[in-house]
Amino acid sequence: MKLKPLFDRVVLKPIKAENKSQGGIILAETNGEKPSEGVVVSIGNGVDNEGKQQKMQVKVGNKVLYSKYGGIAFKEDGEEYIIIRQNDILGVWQ
Repeated sequence: MKLKPLFDRVVLKPIKAENKSQGGIILAETNGEKPSEGVVVSIGNGVDNEGKQQKMQVKVGNKVLYSKYGGIAFKEDGEEYIIIRQNDILGVWQ
C-alpha cells in the first residue's frame, strides 16, 4: 500500500459478500449492495481536523464493520480500497 491516510482516516480492503447460501446455492448479485466489512490495511496518525490527538481504535489487520455509504472508494494496482474516517467504523470483529 503506497497511500498513507492522514489524520483520523483508515484505508480498508473491502471483503466481498459470499454469493453462496449455506446449502451451496449460488446467489445472484442483482441487489448491487455495497460491502460493509473490510480489513484495515493502513491508518492515519490520529489527529483530527482541529489538531487534537485521538486514540486510533483500530490497527492494521483488524476486520471491521463500517457504514455502507461512508468513505471514498479508489483503486491501487488493480485492487479496490476505501478510505474512511475512523468515526464511520461501527465495530471490530473479535
